[in-house]
Amino acid sequence: MDKNAQGIEAMQKNDLETAVRLFTEVIEEHPNDPVGFINFGNVLLSMDDFERAERFFERGIELDSKASAAYYSLGNLYYVLERYQDAAKQFEKAIANGLDSADVYFMIGMSFAQMDENLLAIPYLLRSVELAPDDVEAAFQYGIALAKSDMFEEAIGALERVLMLKPDDADAFYNIGAAYLAWQGDLVIGKTYFEKAVASDENHELAANALAAIQDLEASGE
Repeated sequence: MDKNAQGIEAMQKNDLETAVRLFTEVIEEHPNDPVGFINFGNVLLSMDDFERAERFFERGIELDSKASAAYYSLGNLYYVLERYQDAAKQFEKAIANGLDSADVYFMIGMSFAQMDENLLAIPYLLRSVELAPDDVEAAFQYGIALAKSDMFEEAIGALERVLMLKPDDADAFYNIGAAYLAWQGDLVIGKTYFEKAVASDENHELAANALAAIQDLEASGE
């Protein structure tokens, strides 16, 4: 196992001191190889040392303008800093330079979603779901982006996919109920899903509030 691999393993074990030592040695031994700089930047990012992390990622890009991992890591840094437009640009560069993973499509989709650009988010989140069909979070966020774009029928289908993967997902139950209400104004179906959400998570405030509102309507005879 080379030092880069050892350093990544140390990071995964949260042994950051060892990771720093190993990646420092990689950079000293291979100063023109971007990989060491990218890996060191990821350690710094995990330590919330954003300014230095950015410098290391940028150095990786200086050494190799096609280093997709550097663009991806820089995108992650900007996402953490809530610089979503900058993050989206970096993730797009990662894709343009050959990175074709569910994670990068998910992150660019989430960057657009954070900017309330849900229509732009949808194709990226869909691609993430296609590449990682068992990823519950990707399926959920795809459904949410559809719902926020008033594509309620498609949103319900996506959220039902979440329930296939995670049958007790209270958020999926709640959002399916909300989608039915917004799409068809169907209080009966909405109430059913809100009840399922509360049964799955008794502390789900949004579902409990929606359920209480429907029950008040029923009690008032409206």
